[in-house]
Amino acid sequence: MSNPLKTVLVGYGSVAEKMHGPLLDVCKGIDLAAIVERSGNRCLEKFPNVEVLRSFDEVISREDFDLVVITTPNEYHFPMAKAALESGKHVVVDKPVTVFADEAEELDKLAKANGLICSVFQNRRFDGDFMTIQEIIERDILGEIIYLESHFDRFRPELRDNWRDEDVPGNGVTYDLGTHLIDQVVLQFGSPKSIYADIRKQRTGTIADDYFDISLDFGSFKARVTAGVLVNAPTPKFLLLGKKGSYQKFGLDVQEAAFKEGMSPDDEDWGVESMDKFGTMYLEEESRPYPTIPGDYRIYYDNIALVARGEEELKVTLQQAISVLRIIEASFLSSKEKRSIFQEEGGW
Repeated sequence: MSNPLKTVLVGYGSVAEKMHGPLLDVCKGIDLAAIVERSGNRCLEKFPNVEVLRSFDEVISREDFDLVVITTPNEYHFPMAKAALESGKHVVVDKPVTVFADEAEELDKLAKANGLICSVFQNRRFDGDFMTIQEIIERDILGEIIYLESHFDRFRPELRDNWRDEDVPGNGVTYDLGTHLIDQVVLQFGSPKSIYADIRKQRTGTIADDYFDISLDFGSFKARVTAGVLVNAPTPKFLLLGKKGSYQKFGLDVQEAAFKEGMSPDDEDWGVESMDKFGTMYLEEESRPYPTIPGDYRIYYDNIALVARGEEELKVTLQQAISVLRIIEASFLSSKEKRSIFQEEGGW
C-alpha cells in the first residue's frame, strides 16, 4: 500500500509490546516509525528499526507523524488524545478511549472538526468466538434470541504492582474488561432499555473494583456480562439462548495467548482455533460442535489505514465508545444505589 501512515506508539507496556506493536508492524498501510519509551531502549529488541522517543511532547511537536497510538494508563488518554488531534494527527487510543463520556464527546467533536480519525482499540470485536456469535444470529440458527451471557473470568488472587489496582481514575476491571464485553453487546443488539449492576471489590486489600455483574435489559431479550478475578473453575465464555436451541462456548480467543508466546499476526494459522475448543450447538434433536470463525485483530488497524485513504468507513467510532462509557457510568451508579437505571429519552 502506497503512502503508509507514519505511526508513533506512545507507551511500551505489556499491551503495546505484545499486541499493538506486532499488529502495527504487520499492517501494510502503516509504518511503525517511532515508539515513546521514557527510559531504556527495550523496544528495539523487537522493533530494531524504530526511532525511540522519550516524551509525548516530542510526538506532538513533530509534523511528520500521521497516526498516534496511545497505550498509556487510562487517566492520560484524554489529554494525550486531545493534544494529538490538536497537532493534526489521527489518533487510536487503547480502551477505554477516556474515563468519562463527556471527554470522549469532546474528542469526537475535535476530530470531526479537523477531518481526523479518532478511534478506540476494540480488538475483541474481532475475537473468533464473538464473530461466531454474530454468525449464529445472522444465520438464525437458534431462532429468536432471548438471552446472552458473556464471561471474562480469571484467577488472580494476588494484587499486582499495576496502575489498574491503584487509586487512579479509570482503574479496575469494569473499565478494563467491562469496556470490551459491553461494547460487544451494544454492537450486536444496540442500547438497552435499562441496566442493573453489581460491582465489587473482592480481594483482600484491593482499592479497585475486581468483579462486576451487569444485566442489560432490552425487553424481550436480556444480556448479562460479568468478570471476576477469583474464578478458578471453568465458566462459559458465551452462552447464547434462542427459541430453537442454545450455543455454549468455553475458553478465550486464541490470539492473546499467541501474542504472549511471541507468534506473529502474519503466521499462517493466526487466530485459528483447534477443533477440540469449538463451542457446542444444542438443538432440539441434536447437539454438535460448531466451528469457531478464526479471529483476526489485524482487521482493526487495516481499517484505520483504509479510512485514512478514504477507502472504508470507520468500524469503531467514538459515538459507539461514548455509548459504552455512558453504560459504564450508569453501572457504577446502579451498583452504588442498588437499583435499575433506565435509559432516558435520547440516551443515558
